[in-house]
Amino acid sequence: MWSAFPEAMPYRWFTEVEMVGFVQKLAGSDSQVFRCIPSVTVCGRAAAVALVLFTTHGASVRGQQPGVAQQPGVAQPAAADPNAALNGPGLVPNGGLSQANANAGVAQAATGAHPLQPALDLAQQGLAKINANIRDYSCTIVKRERIDGKLGEHEYMFAKIRSQPFSVYLYFLGPDNVKGQEVLYVAGHNDGNMLAHAGSGVRAMVGTVSLKPQSMLAMQGNRYPVTEIGVENLAKRLVEVAEHDKQFGECDVNFYPNAKVNGRICTCVQVSHPVPRRNFRFHLARVFIDDELTIPIRYEAYDWPQETGGQPVLLEEYTYMNVKTNNGFTDADFDPKNTAYKFGGK
Repeated sequence: MWSAFPEAMPYRWFTEVEMVGFVQKLAGSDSQVFRCIPSVTVCGRAAAVALVLFTTHGASVRGQQPGVAQQPGVAQPAAADPNAALNGPGLVPNGGLSQANANAGVAQAATGAHPLQPALDLAQQGLAKINANIRDYSCTIVKRERIDGKLGEHEYMFAKIRSQPFSVYLYFLGPDNVKGQEVLYVAGHNDGNMLAHAGSGVRAMVGTVSLKPQSMLAMQGNRYPVTEIGVENLAKRLVEVAEHDKQFGECDVNFYPNAKVNGRICTCVQVSHPVPRRNFRFHLARVFIDDELTIPIRYEAYDWPQETGGQPVLLEEYTYMNVKTNNGFTDADFDPKNTAYKFGGK
């Protein structure tokens, strides 16, 4: 999630009026484009700089899978879609849900004690401790996501996250096509929009843009919006999925103590649904809970194998490394006018 500047070809030039109108349409009618640089001469006439960010390819609407919302990152209302409950709880990822179970049957209702209950208890305890003890944290986030069947590269970003009001600052460390990009989001500020700018190259000439977090442009190359980032949101989604899945059988749960993530001692909770069923979001998922911090610091989810005896197919993975809690972040840490950042604020 959270890379607002996808690589795409081919690009073409727009006039300033065309570009502003086009970006506002993609980003949401209330969004604004800042520092649009209207005075570049192209073929003897003034034009606004339009670049890879605003492309005929990048503006196209992604093909939608049956039962997946047109607006990415929005929970499916059960009343509107009688099959929505079969897709599981929570947010519908941009790029689609698991596909190997699309034509499968429905899992039977659970009976007796459910193997997920200890994992659910652990997730709920962790969420309570996060809410009670962690006001903010910094970390390095590593993410990799499959969108429309294509597994992307690992992306690395330094993050500052604050719980109240929910605030996010991201600085992209790699790969090269996103390095130097910055993103800011503060709940209740900037009309609910996120601010973003590219790090270098032609794309950086556009400057800072203000985007709806769930707009097409902001969601390019991301399964979830920036509003879903962070260990608290991850813990919430784990609780939601566990609450849903414990209604059904066909669920195996295993605990692996002394697992390590980037040198941190963790308890790994592995949940698997051996048989493809429409009720379930994934075939196999692993959550790594830091034993000291009692927070989830890695999550990975897989689709069912594409052929009998094949390997599970990675859908998404997120790792939170070098977590440092309660840094005392202030509003200045999430202010585009902060001189340590390059949003161009004055």
